[in-house]
Amino acid sequence: MTLMLIDSASLWYRAYYGMPELLAPDGRPVNAVRGFLDMTARLVTKYRPDEIALCLDGDWRPSWRVELFPAYKENRLSEDGEEEEPDLLTPQVPLILDLFDAIGFPILGIDDYEADDVIATLATNSSAKVRIVTGDRDLFQLVDDERDVKVVYLAKGISNHDLVDRIWITTKYGIPGDRYGLFAMIRGDASDGLPGVRGIGEKGAALLAAQFSEMDELIAAAHREDARIPPALRRKILADLDYAKVASKLTTCVTDLRLPISDLATPRKPADNAALAKLTSELGIETSVARLKAALGWD
Repeated sequence: MTLMLIDSASLWYRAYYGMPELLAPDGRPVNAVRGFLDMTARLVTKYRPDEIALCLDGDWRPSWRVELFPAYKENRLSEDGEEEEPDLLTPQVPLILDLFDAIGFPILGIDDYEADDVIATLATNSSAKVRIVTGDRDLFQLVDDERDVKVVYLAKGISNHDLVDRIWITTKYGIPGDRYGLFAMIRGDASDGLPGVRGIGEKGAALLAAQFSEMDELIAAAHREDARIPPALRRKILADLDYAKVASKLTTCVTDLRLPISDLATPRKPADNAALAKLTSELGIETSVARLKAALGWD
């Protein structure tokens, strides 16, 4: 049994930028729509999930994370306070969601939580092996070899994607495979406006994550001048305690959301055939829809 969890925004951004400009018969842009369909078809063909879900941001900048750290994702804000998004992508997102709703894919998002939190909750509470589809590194914290939770990492595209397990993390970053979360807290993530512990880069973060498993443990060790922390790194930790103390709650995915859908079975037929046929014709995406139908094993 395999559960595939798709970080939807990550996928449609990659679809949008990975496809040339394509227009529907009525002139609407559909490159992200077609790319999303084609990418999903290839993923389904390769991994053959028994269960699947498209996971959404109920809020890409949750209020409680902003309260913890006001600069959280502030770098992505437009002048009107909304998330910056390409003008030609924005109108395609509802089309993608309408299409996959008609196809029958479960679509999940929770107010004031991110897609990462939805994915983490589903992955943590599933008894199936889990494949998390994303182009973002944040979800490496969920990798668990014992439970067979791996990340289908799309940074190099669909054809050359990496299947991230703990050995992959150790090889890439030089840390124990189950400590990516702590490593990322210390290093920071510029794409999310997270500075990490000020003055400590990837090399220093890896050194610390090799010695400690949790931020609270690291802070306590810094206070008692633990010999495992070089003096220069200890000074930086103690100088940036305000960030260090909230980093764990800020960056760790929530795993106990109350989700409204329990049946994640991969659809065996369209949920709304008439709506699917109408959208397919209007958008001129017959070939891409046919590819996904074939991947799903529909006659």
